[in-house]
Amino acid sequence: MNELKRDILSLQLKPGTIISETTLSERYQISRTPIRDILKQLSLEDYINIYPKKGSIVSYIDLESVEQLIFLRSTLEKEIMKELKDHLPLKGLHELKTILAKQKECIDEEDGLEKFLQLDDAFHKTLYDLAGRGFLWSLIQQFQVHYIRFRRLNMHRKDKLAEIHKEHELMIGLLVQGETEKIAELVRHHLQADINSLDFQEHFGKYIKSSESF
Repeated sequence: MNELKRDILSLQLKPGTIISETTLSERYQISRTPIRDILKQLSLEDYINIYPKKGSIVSYIDLESVEQLIFLRSTLEKEIMKELKDHLPLKGLHELKTILAKQKECIDEEDGLEKFLQLDDAFHKTLYDLAGRGFLWSLIQQFQVHYIRFRRLNMHRKDKLAEIHKEHELMIGLLVQGETEKIAELVRHHLQADINSLDFQEHFGKYIKSSESF
């Protein structure tokens, strides 16, 4: 199940891909009964959709789910920035800057996207941890199947990676300076700017959930 989750989140199994019980049974050398149990669990977690008498497919990206998660994160992270404004330890600041330095190195690397994404998560997780909100970060991770795939597709452009890194640097600068109002607007833009992107819809519309998706 974890392997299938990784394949779906990494887009090795793209939205709309048909999932065959027979193929999975042969791949993992186990009977179809545990395969069905795994598929049921993946369906409950929205990784796949099961259609009676038709089969199972990798779920299409639900932009409404993405928007809801982005709204939640935006609201939380604006408050987290406010809390950190007067309570950011030097050790925490150093940790954030170290992550950004590593992230910058990934931008021009041929296969740097995967590491960039991991460091992007590390940056935001560190903010939650420094504010004593690590539990909220863990909670959010349980509902990211649509958001992770949306983000991955949206970050395939090198200029997008550079833009994200620059915004991270601006966040830290404003945090150190205590400019809370500017931070709130930057966090909102950082997380929400691309959800209605026409460019995204034009290039990846076939992966987006619609009433005609199957």
